[in-house]
Amino acid sequence: MKKIFIISVLSLMLAVSVFSASKKKYGKEITVKETTKISEIIANPEKFEGKRVLVKGPIVDVCKERGCWIKIGSDKEFESIRFKVEDGVIVFPLDIKGMTAAAEGIVSVKKYSVEELIKSGEEHAKKEGTTFDASTVKEPKIVLQIKGEGARVDGK
Repeated sequence: MKKIFIISVLSLMLAVSVFSASKKKYGKEITVKETTKISEIIANPEKFEGKRVLVKGPIVDVCKERGCWIKIGSDKEFESIRFKVEDGVIVFPLDIKGMTAAAEGIVSVKKYSVEELIKSGEEHAKKEGTTFDASTVKEPKIVLQIKGEGARVDGK
């Protein structure tokens, strides 16, 4: 009987440690209560520009250099938004890809002209040792991201 009790207690402790390890907090506490759909931000960027939001979704990519951003998948197929933090403030490990994130921050909307995109493409190509075809840039581009402050990542 004593053995069964000890085994039960150890099993419960293991289950609790596995569960708590699967939920990890990064940065500040999440304070926003209502979730905003990523698809709504993408559809109406000006409406959300400068606003604090809470988004939720699967982590579809993680910065491989410094862990300074995660890409969170939308509620609509083939959409995602980058959740960017200041370098070194939060470091996201690569192994959280595929997990689910709840992330809070300020929506940033940047508009790039054709000239800015060409310059950026040329600089990137030079850095990577590749070529860039400026004729592929046809129109200005809007880049959305969330300036990240805090996130919670739940296990797979």
